[in-house]
Amino acid sequence: MDPLSAISEELAEIDGQIADVFRALSNGFQKLEKIKDSNRQSRQLEDLTEKMRDCKRLIKEFDKEVKNMERRIDPDSSRMLSEKKQSMIKELNSYVALKKQYATNLENKKADLFDAPANEYAEQNVLLASGMTNEQLIDNGHQMMDETDQAIDRAQKVVHETINVGTETAASLKAQTEQMSRIVNELDSIHFSIKKATKLVKEIGRQVATDRCIMGLLLLVVLGVIAIIIVKLVHPNNKDIRDIPGLAPPVMNRKLLWSPY
Repeated sequence: MDPLSAISEELAEIDGQIADVFRALSNGFQKLEKIKDSNRQSRQLEDLTEKMRDCKRLIKEFDKEVKNMERRIDPDSSRMLSEKKQSMIKELNSYVALKKQYATNLENKKADLFDAPANEYAEQNVLLASGMTNEQLIDNGHQMMDETDQAIDRAQKVVHETINVGTETAASLKAQTEQMSRIVNELDSIHFSIKKATKLVKEIGRQVATDRCIMGLLLLVVLGVIAIIIVKLVHPNNKDIRDIPGLAPPVMNRKLLWSPY
C-alpha cells in the first residue's frame, strides 16, 4: 500500500497528479530536442511552462494539506512528507533550469537570424556604392536624408498622438478617481444613517415594549378594582373582603326608635 494513501487519500491523489505532470514535462523536453523549427520550439516551451505552473500549484496544495495534518500525524510521517515535498521542488527546479536553457538558446538563434540579413544588406550597399558616380552618391544621400526626415516626422507625430492619448487617459482616470471617492463618501454616509436608524428603531421597540407592560399592569389593576367593587355590591356584609381605600362602605339598614304612627 502506498505510504501516502495510509496517511491521507487527498495527499496520495495530489502526489499522483504531480507525478503525471513530471512525466509530461520529461516527454515534452525529449520532444523539444527533436524540433528544429524555432516557432514550434517556442510553442512547445509555452506548453511546458504552463505545465510547470500547474505543477507549482499542485506542490503548494500538497504543502498546505501537510500543514493541516501536522498535529494529527507522527514525527516519522511528518519527516517523510517534508522530504517528499523537497524532492518535488528539486525536480521542478531542474525542469525550470532546463526551460531557461532552451529559451536562451532560442533567443540566440533568433538574434543570429536578425543579424545575418543586416550584414548582407550592408555588404550590398558597399557594392552598390562602389559602382556609383559622385553625383549619384550625392543624390542617393539626399534621398536617404529625405526619407530619414520623413521617418522622423512620422515618429514625432506618433509621439504627439501618444502624449495626447496619455493626457486624455490621465484626465479620465482622475475624473473616475474623484467619482469613486464621492461614491465611497456617499456609501459611508448611507452606512452611518442605516446604523443610526437601526439604533433608533431598537430604542422605539424597547419603549413600545415598556409601554405595553405598563398598560397591561394598569389594566390588571383596573380589572381588580372593578372585581372588588362588584363583589362588595353583591355581598356587602362579607367581612373577608377589605374595603377599597377612598370608597365609602355600604350603608347599613337603620331602624327608627320611634314611629309617628
